[in-house]
Amino acid sequence: MGYEATKLFAKKGWKVYAGARRVEKIPQDGENIVAIKLDVTDSSSNHAFIEQIFSDAGHIDVLINNAGYGEYGPAEEIPMDKIRKQFETNFFGAVELTQLVLPIMRAQNYGRIVNISSIGGDVYMPLGAYYHATKAAIQQWSDVLDLEVALFGIRSICIQPGGTQSSWGSIALDNSKANMSENSAYQPLVSSVATGLERFMKNSAKTTDLAELFYKAATDIKPSLRYLHSFGDKFMVYVARNHPKVFRKALLLAMRYFEKK
Repeated sequence: MGYEATKLFAKKGWKVYAGARRVEKIPQDGENIVAIKLDVTDSSSNHAFIEQIFSDAGHIDVLINNAGYGEYGPAEEIPMDKIRKQFETNFFGAVELTQLVLPIMRAQNYGRIVNISSIGGDVYMPLGAYYHATKAAIQQWSDVLDLEVALFGIRSICIQPGGTQSSWGSIALDNSKANMSENSAYQPLVSSVATGLERFMKNSAKTTDLAELFYKAATDIKPSLRYLHSFGDKFMVYVARNHPKVFRKALLLAMRYFEKK
């Protein structure tokens, strides 16, 4: 999503400062893209990133907090250091980068913080306990922040992608297997969830579609608090929020179905 969003913003004339741990993964298409090494779990890296941008551009209009991955596995068995890394990447990195840009945005009396959450901030599935916790956290944080900064002409909003045709799913599945202990009691569960997740991802949104949603969230004159891509995503979030018992029963039925596959 970040890759395609970087290309789209640059194509539309924006100067994009794209940060990633692997700079070679950042698009190198034209002078509108500046690739910068960034590790959001490293405070010094976050500071250097924002300082370089402000020194070069003199202003920052939009911050898109997109770093994230799924540290999947049984909640009982994922080591605490990996749980902390999940929060450092998916939540605390966004928090620190936002704290660094807010003084700049307040001074210019304009700015937008776009936080890439997930429908997983409202819905949930087995093995994703800590991933879902980070996404729920970023949504609550973003809503509070929005109230606090609105008086300065700044908005903080969330995008909630559903399944995406990217490497996210395969990484989450690899993590779920790596995080099982030897002879884990959760092996059948991991197997059934893997089957279900693989099927779900095959019929998911394209990253180019979600890049368009990024652009809409960044440029809408009157932005919404939440942006969701498809009717299916909206429906799942609606059911999870308003009919939690129904959602849980549907999830249990799906788990039983995939256990037989």
